[in-house]
This record gives sequence, C-alpha cells and structure tokens, in this order.
Amino acid sequence: MINTTLSNTKLEQDQGLWLRNFADTYTSLNKTNLHTLENIYHSDIQFQDPLHKVAGIAQLISYFENLYTNLASCTFDITYQILSDKEAAIYWDMTYTHPKLNAGKAITVSGHSHLKALDGKVIYHRDYLDVGAMLYEHVPVLGHMVRYVKNNIG
Repeated sequence: MINTTLSNTKLEQDQGLWLRNFADTYTSLNKTNLHTLENIYHSDIQFQDPLHKVAGIAQLISYFENLYTNLASCTFDITYQILSDKEAAIYWDMTYTHPKLNAGKAITVSGHSHLKALDGKVIYHRDYLDVGAMLYEHVPVLGHMVRYVKNNIG
C-alpha cells in the first residue's frame, strides 16, 4: 500500500510539473531572459490575449520581445492555480511600468490564464483581463472617457 501511495503522489507531482515550471518562469520573467519561454511553451503554442493572437514559439517570443522593449518593468504574482491533468487555470496580478502611461507609475491588473499542456509544455495559452484597466484608462484623454463609461454604464 505504501508503494502505491508513493507512486500516486509521484504521478500527481509529475502531472503538475509543467504548471510549476510555467509559474516559476513567469514569476522571474524579464526582458533579459525571454529565451526561457522555450522551456515552458511547446513549439506549436497557440497564444491569445485580448490584444493579440500568435501561433508558434518564434512568434510568441517576438511578441514578448516587443512588449518588454517598451516597459520599464513587469512582474507577475501568481495568486491561485487550478490543475486538472493537462489543463489548468492560473490567476495572477501583473504589475508593470511604462514611461508613457500613468505618469510612469506602476499599474497593477488582475487576470487569469487558461492553459493546456502537451508533452510537458504549454500548447495553448489564453489570457483574460480587463484591457481598460491595463491600458486604456491610463492613456491621456482616452483614459478619462473609458473611466467615465465604466463608472456610468450600469
């Protein structure tokens, strides 16, 4: 019975290894280590966020390089994870600074990601977040209009 329990525990650990690798990579991700994305994403990754959709690891790394070029900083704090075999949902807070947004002060936005794994790497990644809170509310002039609409719509 002990061996069965140990085997099941080992199996559960192995099943969640891809998610732990993903979380560890994102919590230490920065513009100097974007190449580490190759360690967690499948070569045929399908990635989508509210602003872009990319296919393949080369396009994904290029997309991230473009994003990080304009940011002064960007960090992720993963607050909750749900794992079911080769599929997961993670909840996170992203804090970033951009010199042209929010007077260069930090902006924090909460979101979550739906992930699917294949061969121990993420093959599907879709982000869900409030783009207004992340971007539009912090653009001069446009930000005032977005906040007005959000505050008066309901």
